[in-house]
Amino acid sequence: MIKIIDYKEELKEYIRILNYEWLQKYFEVEPNDVISLADPKGEIIDKGGFIFYASYNNEIVGVVALLKIDEEAFELAKMAVTEKYQGLKLGKILMEHCIYFAKANAIKKLVLYSNRQLGPAIHLYEKYGFYEIPLEPGHYERANIKMEKVLE
Repeated sequence: MIKIIDYKEELKEYIRILNYEWLQKYFEVEPNDVISLADPKGEIIDKGGFIFYASYNNEIVGVVALLKIDEEAFELAKMAVTEKYQGLKLGKILMEHCIYFAKANAIKKLVLYSNRQLGPAIHLYEKYGFYEIPLEPGHYERANIKMEKVLE
């Protein structure tokens, strides 16, 4: 059974563990990753953001964060699903949860940064109505595409 769980201090390590897993596989861990993933409460929660975990059979297997940009816009970030459980549609479930949560909390826009080599992720984002917008330099070294979704 899959459950989505809000951030709890006792789960804080999972955002680092799950993100390091995919970052080390495809890219490298950047200095900003080290900072935000070492202190998710201070760097995400205390700055007005949110973290959600996916639990499967009582094991934390996925994570996603919404980073506050301003009152109406958040960055969908830090999404990761452990390789062992990919194929269970956990990315889809986390995405749907974030969109539902954003709409319920009057968030008007979600943006995200990604890399075109992550084809399945880009396809997921497009499926949920994200479209490419101009990418400003310097946000993430690995990012070569920026996308946004305007919420009704």
